[in-house]
Amino acid sequence: MNIRVAADDQSARIAAIVAELQHLEGPMLPILHRVQQEFGFVPEAAKQVIANALNLSRAEVHGVITFYHDFRADPAGRHVLKLCRAEACQSMGCESLADKIKAKLGIDWHETTADGAVTLEPVFCLGLCAQAPAAMLDGELHARLDEHCLTDILAEVRT
Repeated sequence: MNIRVAADDQSARIAAIVAELQHLEGPMLPILHRVQQEFGFVPEAAKQVIANALNLSRAEVHGVITFYHDFRADPAGRHVLKLCRAEACQSMGCESLADKIKAKLGIDWHETTADGAVTLEPVFCLGLCAQAPAAMLDGELHARLDEHCLTDILAEVRT
């Protein structure tokens, strides 16, 4: 995933993805997933290309992108930390952990550290309710978290 590409190259790559997938039934989600896989986010320029190809308005494409939490309008950090904020995790102290993480990283939800190392995202249920609080770092689940566990996890990604 290379997020630094020339605008012309980016447009050509988006057009190629759209051309490859627009024949599918319900092609918008597969197209958006592939664009994000390619660039690390869904560039603004992709909205109009996708809209034109699928005979939709740019607003409709934008609506889908903003409805689904996994689509990004901006590049993520090298590591993405998703902290569960569902009820079971809340009852086990995730809000306190979230405040400590945000303070340690110096960022808020949906932000990336200045060095580009970590993006912090809230999620609402990772399916580990019996092992709350839980988080996911780069697709790897972590359960029964406390401040010490999170400090260790953050130390790994900040080195």
